[in-house]
Amino acid sequence: MKRRQFIKLSASASALGLMPAEVGAALKLANTSLNCDISNRKLVLIELKGGNDGLNTIIPYDNYGYYKDTLRPDIHIPITNYSNTVVDSALSGTNQDLIFNPALLTGTNAGFKGLYQSGQLRVLQSVGYPSQNKSHFASIDLWATGNDGNSWDNGKASGWMGRFMEEAYSDLFPSNFPVGIQLGSSNTWLGFHAEHEHGMALNIEGQNAENFYTVLSGLAGQAPTNIPQNSHYGTELQYIVQTDEFANIYADAIENSYNSGSNHNNATNYPDTDLADQLKTVARLMRGGIDTKVYMVTIGGFDTHNIQNQASGDINGKHSTLLSELAGAVDAFMEDINADSLGDDVIGLTFSEFGRKAKQNGNLGTDHGEIAPMFVFGKAVQGGVSGTNVDLSEATSDNNWQIKTVQHDYRQIFATLMQDFLGAADAVVDNAFFDQTNQQSFVESKLQELVKPSHYVDPSCYTVLGTEQPSQDTIWSAYPNPVYDTLFVNALSNESVVDYNIFDVSKRIIKKGKLDLNRGYSTIDMKGLNSGLYVVQLTDGTNTEHKKIIKVNTK
Repeated sequence: MKRRQFIKLSASASALGLMPAEVGAALKLANTSLNCDISNRKLVLIELKGGNDGLNTIIPYDNYGYYKDTLRPDIHIPITNYSNTVVDSALSGTNQDLIFNPALLTGTNAGFKGLYQSGQLRVLQSVGYPSQNKSHFASIDLWATGNDGNSWDNGKASGWMGRFMEEAYSDLFPSNFPVGIQLGSSNTWLGFHAEHEHGMALNIEGQNAENFYTVLSGLAGQAPTNIPQNSHYGTELQYIVQTDEFANIYADAIENSYNSGSNHNNATNYPDTDLADQLKTVARLMRGGIDTKVYMVTIGGFDTHNIQNQASGDINGKHSTLLSELAGAVDAFMEDINADSLGDDVIGLTFSEFGRKAKQNGNLGTDHGEIAPMFVFGKAVQGGVSGTNVDLSEATSDNNWQIKTVQHDYRQIFATLMQDFLGAADAVVDNAFFDQTNQQSFVESKLQELVKPSHYVDPSCYTVLGTEQPSQDTIWSAYPNPVYDTLFVNALSNESVVDYNIFDVSKRIIKKGKLDLNRGYSTIDMKGLNSGLYVVQLTDGTNTEHKKIIKVNTK
């Protein structure tokens, strides 16, 4: 199967997981009143890797002369058709007089301009974080862990997306489905690394759907059975074994969803580019019934130190090509998902680790900067522009030509989407992001204009997610999970004879029996079961508990 037909799945086993539609339906959120049935909502993150040059992406026309003559005499974007490229003519003459780079108009539906005109695109000016680090590696890590550049107290070693997922969708773990998927980069994003859950994110770059597991069997043959306990080595080895197991379990769900899904009208409008392939696959998986909550795709090459424009006064070059690929892919993706109700439940956005300097360098390029714009798009997005045009006078030789004012902290944006679109409770958002410097929650600084009123989640619905759900005492435990051959059931507070039923994902009872827990524990033979997700029901006549168990086979 050619790469252009299916964006290849990855050897890096890190997964937010894939979920068959029938299981997802069984796990739908209970509150289905107006604006509370949010179980199908999804985010699509587009990483512009390398540090996108925001100043040549959306051009501040209110100070165009200084931009063109002083800061960028060789690589400025000429404005030859103002009415065609202006972001919003209603904002002309104000400090929001902005011009789209013409490359962003690529696509059958006029790219980002078309999305804006249809009320499905919001431009967010000057996005960053308080103390910008202009190292690629450090800045990517800061974005991934939810930090502010002042200290590592916010995210530490885990990722903000992982922390959010394990709190917001705790009922989905463990499962044989995905809660999130990464494409387009062989490096798994640190943002998906959770504090407690393993196997949360699956990077599917590097394989095809017909033979998903060909390079994921990193441990030849059977996994080791004697793993040292209470040691760093044993902990790391167990993580590798579990990751390998989860990747194998998720394989069928990925392939089945891809094969069951489709693109509208065979997606004839998708351009033949890598990013378009990634988004085409995302749309097909969504339509195939996967309940994945977060997708992340990547387009690289934005570290434009040289030949950003191919010649003085000629806007063609690296940056124009990248923006054209971005706009064309998003244009086709939006046409695809908006062909039916799928588009009602999807919000996409772009982000980049930092921006570029305001002043060009001597190589027809730009060096590392601080802030950059973000684009948020979808039917649920309230179109418009947030923020004012950048103040070009900030950039001087004294500060190395940097525009430094951050109008939007990136955590504000994600916190807004977590709560106003995905319905996360305050505590869930605070677990992902918290302003340690000012001891302030980001739910207090949300962007009120980001989500349309028609799609805004009412605060009364927040309790459907995360830590505010009613807690329940646990009477029995079941382990290991995933399980190979033998499932142990322990009595934590009630030593008695217990009846058990094992259900498959179709809610059929496939095994039942009794367990004598008077000695504290008993076992269930799992050898005859196929790999997959099962629910073990335990009851003593008065109390009943359900345990989601992953069954794996060693061969």
